[in-house]
Amino acid sequence: QLQLVESGGGLVQAGGSLRLSCAASGRTFSSYAVGWFRQAPGKEREFVAAISWTSDNTYYGDSVKGRFTISGDNAKNTVYLQMNSLKPEDTAAYYCAAKRWAIGAILRSQFAYEYWGQGTQVTVSS
Repeated sequence: QLQLVESGGGLVQAGGSLRLSCAASGRTFSSYAVGWFRQAPGKEREFVAAISWTSDNTYYGDSVKGRFTISGDNAKNTVYLQMNSLKPEDTAAYYCAAKRWAIGAILRSQFAYEYWGQGTQVTVSS
Protein backbone atom coordinates (compact mmCIF):
# COMPACT_ATOMS: atom_id res chain seq x y z
CA GLN A 1 0.00 0.00 0.00
CA LEU A 2 1.25 3.47 -0.87
CA GLN A 3 0.63 6.41 1.45
CA LEU A 4 0.84 9.98 0.20
CA VAL A 5 1.20 13.11 2.31
CA GLU A 6 1.04 16.61 0.88
CA SER A 7 2.67 19.62 2.49
CA GLY A 8 3.72 23.16 1.65
CA GLY A 9 0.35 24.83 1.32
CA GLY A 10 -0.43 28.16 2.90
CA LEU A 11 -1.47 31.75 2.37
CA VAL A 12 0.39 33.81 -0.22
CA GLN A 13 -0.19 37.08 -2.03
CA ALA A 14 -0.96 37.19 -5.72
CA GLY A 15 2.25 37.00 -7.72
CA GLY A 16 3.98 34.95 -5.05
CA SER A 17 5.26 31.39 -5.07
CA LEU A 18 4.78 28.18 -3.14
CA ARG A 19 6.26 24.73 -3.45
CA LEU A 20 4.08 21.77 -2.61
CA SER A 21 5.53 18.40 -1.70
CA CYS A 22 4.00 14.96 -2.05
CA ALA A 23 5.89 12.46 0.07
CA ALA A 24 5.33 8.75 -0.40
CA SER A 25 5.79 5.90 2.03
CA GLY A 26 5.05 2.23 1.97
CA ARG A 27 6.49 1.63 -1.48
CA THR A 28 9.16 3.02 -3.74
CA PHE A 29 7.84 5.97 -5.67
CA SER A 30 9.98 5.38 -8.72
CA SER A 31 7.47 3.06 -10.41
CA TYR A 32 4.55 5.47 -9.99
CA ALA A 33 3.24 8.33 -12.04
CA VAL A 34 2.12 11.20 -9.86
CA GLY A 35 -0.49 13.81 -10.51
CA TRP A 36 -1.59 16.98 -8.80
CA PHE A 37 -5.23 18.00 -8.75
CA ARG A 38 -7.04 20.84 -7.06
CA GLN A 39 -10.54 21.51 -5.93
CA ALA A 40 -12.05 24.83 -4.97
CA PRO A 41 -15.30 25.06 -2.98
CA GLY A 42 -18.29 24.38 -5.19
CA LYS A 43 -16.16 23.34 -8.15
CA GLU A 44 -15.13 20.04 -9.65
CA ARG A 45 -11.69 18.60 -9.11
CA GLU A 46 -9.31 19.97 -11.74
CA PHE A 47 -6.18 18.48 -13.22
CA VAL A 48 -3.09 20.57 -12.49
CA ALA A 49 0.02 18.61 -13.45
CA ALA A 50 1.43 15.10 -13.71
CA ILE A 51 4.73 13.35 -14.17
CA SER A 52 5.05 9.92 -15.75
CA TRP A 53 6.55 6.97 -13.89
CA THR A 54 9.64 7.30 -16.10
CA SER A 55 9.95 10.95 -15.02
CA ASP A 56 10.59 11.79 -18.68
CA ASN A 57 7.16 13.21 -19.39
CA THR A 58 5.27 16.00 -17.70
CA TYR A 59 1.76 17.27 -18.33
CA TYR A 60 0.03 20.47 -17.31
CA GLY A 61 -3.43 21.89 -17.19
CA ASP A 62 -4.00 24.87 -19.44
CA SER A 63 -4.62 27.21 -16.53
CA VAL A 64 -1.21 26.58 -14.95
CA LYS A 65 1.00 26.00 -17.97
CA GLY A 66 4.07 28.21 -17.83
CA ARG A 67 3.58 29.00 -14.14
CA PHE A 68 3.74 25.61 -12.40
CA THR A 69 6.45 22.97 -12.62
CA ILE A 70 6.23 19.35 -11.48
CA SER A 71 9.35 17.40 -10.63
CA GLY A 72 10.36 14.29 -8.77
CA ASP A 73 13.15 13.20 -6.45
CA ASN A 74 13.24 9.41 -6.29
CA ALA A 75 15.93 9.44 -3.63
CA LYS A 76 13.56 11.33 -1.33
CA ASN A 77 10.43 9.53 -2.54
CA THR A 78 8.91 12.94 -3.13
CA VAL A 79 7.25 14.82 -5.97
CA TYR A 80 7.14 18.61 -5.98
CA LEU A 81 4.86 21.18 -7.50
CA GLN A 82 6.56 24.55 -7.84
CA MET A 83 3.90 27.23 -8.22
CA ASN A 84 4.94 30.67 -9.42
CA SER A 85 3.00 33.80 -10.36
CA LEU A 86 0.11 32.64 -8.23
CA LYS A 87 -3.33 34.09 -8.84
CA PRO A 88 -6.40 34.27 -6.60
CA GLU A 89 -8.07 31.71 -8.88
CA ASP A 90 -5.38 29.21 -7.88
CA THR A 91 -6.95 29.07 -4.42
CA ALA A 92 -8.00 25.49 -3.74
CA ALA A 93 -7.22 22.33 -1.87
CA TYR A 94 -4.39 20.58 -3.71
CA TYR A 95 -4.15 16.81 -3.81
CA CYS A 96 -1.48 14.49 -5.09
CA ALA A 97 -2.29 11.07 -6.48
CA ALA A 98 -0.32 8.11 -7.79
CA LYS A 99 -0.75 5.39 -10.35
CA ARG A 100 1.72 2.61 -11.03
CA TRP A 101 3.49 2.30 -14.39
CA ALA A 102 1.45 5.07 -15.97
CA ILE A 103 2.27 7.45 -18.79
CA GLY A 104 0.33 9.57 -21.25
CA ALA A 105 -2.96 11.39 -21.45
CA ILE A 106 -4.62 9.09 -18.94
CA LEU A 107 -2.79 10.99 -16.23
CA ARG A 108 -5.09 13.97 -16.80
CA SER A 109 -8.02 11.99 -15.43
CA GLN A 110 -8.57 11.77 -11.68
CA PHE A 111 -10.26 8.41 -12.19
CA ALA A 112 -7.01 6.83 -13.36
CA TYR A 113 -5.27 7.13 -10.01
CA GLU A 114 -5.02 4.44 -7.36
CA TYR A 115 -3.78 6.37 -4.35
CA TRP A 116 -4.59 9.83 -3.00
CA GLY A 117 -3.26 12.11 -0.32
CA GLN A 118 -5.38 14.11 2.09
CA GLY A 119 -4.69 17.46 0.48
CA THR A 120 -3.11 20.77 1.40
CA GLN A 121 -4.80 24.15 1.23
CA VAL A 122 -3.45 26.94 -0.94
CA THR A 123 -4.95 30.39 -0.56
CA VAL A 124 -3.89 33.27 -2.79
CA SER A 125 -4.95 36.73 -1.70
CA SER A 126 -5.43 39.59 -4.13
